[in-house]
Amino acid sequence: MDLETLKIFEAVAGELSVTRAAARLGRAPSNVTTRIQQLEAELDAALFIRLGKRITLSTAGQRFLTYAQRLLALEDEARQAVGAGSGGSLRIGSMESTAASRLPAPLAAFNRAHPATRLEVSTGPTGLLVEEVRDGRLDCAFVALPTELENEKALIEMGLQSALVWEESLLLLLPPTDAGANSTAELSTRIRTRTLAAFKPGCTYRAMAEQRLGIVAGSEWRIQELGSYHAMVAAVAAGACVTLLPRSVLELSGVSDDLTTLEMGTITTRLLWRRGYETPAFHAFAGQLLGDA
Repeated sequence: MDLETLKIFEAVAGELSVTRAAARLGRAPSNVTTRIQQLEAELDAALFIRLGKRITLSTAGQRFLTYAQRLLALEDEARQAVGAGSGGSLRIGSMESTAASRLPAPLAAFNRAHPATRLEVSTGPTGLLVEEVRDGRLDCAFVALPTELENEKALIEMGLQSALVWEESLLLLLPPTDAGANSTAELSTRIRTRTLAAFKPGCTYRAMAEQRLGIVAGSEWRIQELGSYHAMVAAVAAGACVTLLPRSVLELSGVSDDLTTLEMGTITTRLLWRRGYETPAFHAFAGQLLGDA
C-alpha cells in the first residue's frame, strides 16, 4: 500500500466510476482497475460492490475510506509543515449559516493575501464537522458547539481546540398566524404552529430549538428537515413552520414584514481544529481571522 494507491482509491470512491476517476487522475482505466484490485488483494477485503458497470463502496470500503483520507491529509500536512508545498491547501468546514453570512469576506481577503493556497470549503451540521476535524478529513471548521463540548477539558479529551470568532444573536421566526406571540414566555401558549423547520440531527441550532420549544418524542411537535435556510424561511412564510436561525442569516433573506421574530439569546461560533495542527496555511488563516475577530 502506498500513497498513490490511496489517492486512486479515494478518487474511485468519490466518483463511484473507474472511468471518471481515471479521467480525473490522468490515468488509463485499466491501470486504475489494476491498482484497486492489488489494494483489495493486499487488504484481503472487497472495497467495492460491483453490479455490472455500477460500483458502490462496500462496508469495508466505507471504513477504509476514512483511514485513507486521514493518511492523505497527514501526508499533505507533513509536506506543508516542512515547506514542500507551494502555498499548500486548507480544507475548511462550516455551518450553513456561517458560510452564508460570515465567511465570504474573510475568505476573499485570505485569497487575496495568499493566492497560492488552495481553499476547499464544505458545509454540514456541527456534529458532522466535529467528527471530520477529528478524523483529519477537515483541517478546521466553524461550529456552534453543544453545551457538553463548551469546555476546554472536553475538547482536549477529543484532541481538539477552539477559539471564539463570532457571537450570533438567535431568532425564532414565526409565521403570520403566530404574530400574536410577543415573548419567549408565550411560546407554549400563543404559538399555534407545531412544526419546526430544521437541519438534520447534529445541528446545534436544532438541538437548542427542540429544548426551548419542548420538542420531545411523543409531543405534538413534528420536525420538517430542510437543506437550507432559504427553504426554512420560505416554509415559515407559507405558514407551515417556525424556525430558529441567526439574525445575520435573516438579514440576508429579505424576509417579509408580516413574519414575527422572538429573541432567543446568543451563541458562539468557534473555529475548531486538531490540537498540534500547525501548517503555514492554517497559521496564516487563523492569524488573519482571529486578529480580525
